[in-house]
Amino acid sequence: MNILQINCNYILSALHRNMIAHLDNDEIKTTVFMPLWQQNLKDTYKANDHEIVRVCFHKWDRLLFFRKQRKILKALKESCGDISGFDCIHALTLFTDGNAAYTLSKQYKIPYFVAIRDTDVNTFFKIKPYLRPRGVKIMRGASAVFFLSETYKNDVLGRFVPKRYRAEIEAKSHVVPNGIDDFWLQNKYLERDPSVIEEKLRSRSLSVVCVGRINKRKNIPTVQKAMEILRSRGWNTQLDVIGKVEDPAELEIIRSDRFTTYYPPTDMKGLIDFYRRADIFVLASHYETFGLVYAEAMSQGLPVIYTRGQGFDGQFPDGEVGYAVNDRDPADIADKIEEALANYSAITEKAVSCVDRFDWSVICRLYRSMYFALSH
Repeated sequence: MNILQINCNYILSALHRNMIAHLDNDEIKTTVFMPLWQQNLKDTYKANDHEIVRVCFHKWDRLLFFRKQRKILKALKESCGDISGFDCIHALTLFTDGNAAYTLSKQYKIPYFVAIRDTDVNTFFKIKPYLRPRGVKIMRGASAVFFLSETYKNDVLGRFVPKRYRAEIEAKSHVVPNGIDDFWLQNKYLERDPSVIEEKLRSRSLSVVCVGRINKRKNIPTVQKAMEILRSRGWNTQLDVIGKVEDPAELEIIRSDRFTTYYPPTDMKGLIDFYRRADIFVLASHYETFGLVYAEAMSQGLPVIYTRGQGFDGQFPDGEVGYAVNDRDPADIADKIEEALANYSAITEKAVSCVDRFDWSVICRLYRSMYFALSH
């Protein structure tokens, strides 16, 4: 079976390259088309035989959706050969990738799947209301619609899909999380001793880790305020923040707190040391499509604190592997941290045992079954 995957974000993260590595086998062959506007990204990326990278539109074309789409479709048809030879199209975003899939499906009668991500919701649906009917049309035309969490699915269907189409789209909607790198599953931290941690916590000493890009969206200063509240309650807190700096002004705010230590990005082997030294993982982003770092932290036995109503919320019942919080309320974050600490043994054990939910091998079996269901 030949699958055409359209993925405008493919180069930006190893996430979907991991997916393709687990997805392809003797029965599945995937061709990935990546439409870009940044020539520098293409120049620094070495594409494999099954990967097609095309710089096919300009930066300012992003302001004119349908102009950009015409350029993407032209490049796709020029680059991918006989489109009719594909059995299915998998679009990794609703608007940029999904519109191309929708158009090709109408022209070549090829079924397609579409995934909905943060940019679709917080850029296209939210601030470009004139494109909302197009987004709904793409969902209605798809054979399946993928969401990263139940919370995200309910939010999109409730806010942006007209009532008359909700049942139709919900019937073909599936909650499929992202997978994490095999490294984390192969290196689960099974040696974390809750009794040792609990003894440490009885002395009111707390080590917190936060991993994410340094920008306003990740909301790290609010976590720092939560740490301040915990100190007022008698806790001796240390917060380690690891991530790429995208907003130097935000970094200055983070560094102004003497109880916080910032570290630049590190590889997975370096990151695992931070997770294993910490007692709990906290990231209360304003917006998050999914958040792989929560699953990574789970693999190391850490309870996780995540944002209510964002991508990771709804993956598990609240309290099972951690707690959802109001990202605008540092007191709520502090309260939920203490609640997680009070239930530490049960949560840390559950975190490690539940992380297999994010195994690409498991996720790709589902994708393959859905691909083949279309051909019967």
